Amino acid sequence: MKVAILQFPGTNCEYDTQYAFEKLGAQTEIIWHKAEEIPADTDLLVVAGGFSYGDYLRSGAIAKFSPVMKAVAAYAKAGGKVLGICNGFQVLTEARLLPGALKRNEGLHFISKHHHLRVENNDNIFLKKLGKGAVVNIPIAHHDGNYYIDKDGLRELEANGQILLRYTDENGSIKNPNGSVESIAGVCNKEKNIFGLMPHPERAMESILGSDDGVAMLQGFLES
Repeated sequence: MKVAILQFPGTNCEYDTQYAFEKLGAQTEIIWHKAEEIPADTDLLVVAGGFSYGDYLRSGAIAKFSPVMKAVAAYAKAGGKVLGICNGFQVLTEARLLPGALKRNEGLHFISKHHHLRVENNDNIFLKKLGKGAVVNIPIAHHDGNYYIDKDGLRELEANGQILLRYTDENGSIKNPNGSVESIAGVCNKEKNIFGLMPHPERAMESILGSDDGVAMLQGFLES
């Protein structure tokens, strides 16, 4: 499997992402933001985390204008699989490839810690290795992770099974760290080929570092 990983000025998780997928046996390539096309042999495109363009204006607001984003939109429209992690999620919402928006955390502080998530829908390639209702422990590290969508948009997400993950405690009860609507931590598009989440599964690959729950999350892509 070939995984292409986008790199913008300010991205800081591309090498963690590369390590995670290579650990699972994938071939990887890091793609600079000025590229005008996605490699033809790409099976999965990852928009990695970090602080693209220093998060000026809004997180992801400048990155959406990078040359590579036209290629990302075309790749996704053709059915290509796309995963946005943290800042990558923000970029995908700014580019309108995913619904909703990410705004400043409710407490106005940067949050960096492990946090539990509950799988809400697993009828997709991203979470198919996990059971619906399963609880995983995945690091979060964000200042603008407060997911927002209006009531009509929320009803649509629920009706289409687009809500992927919610923030919870270790028992699966809601525990919202940042004010996200309905404690949402991750969503997908209607077609279920574009995925975004604020937590970092690529940082949960080694139990000695606190959790290896990210392995099952990413393995779904390799077996699709």
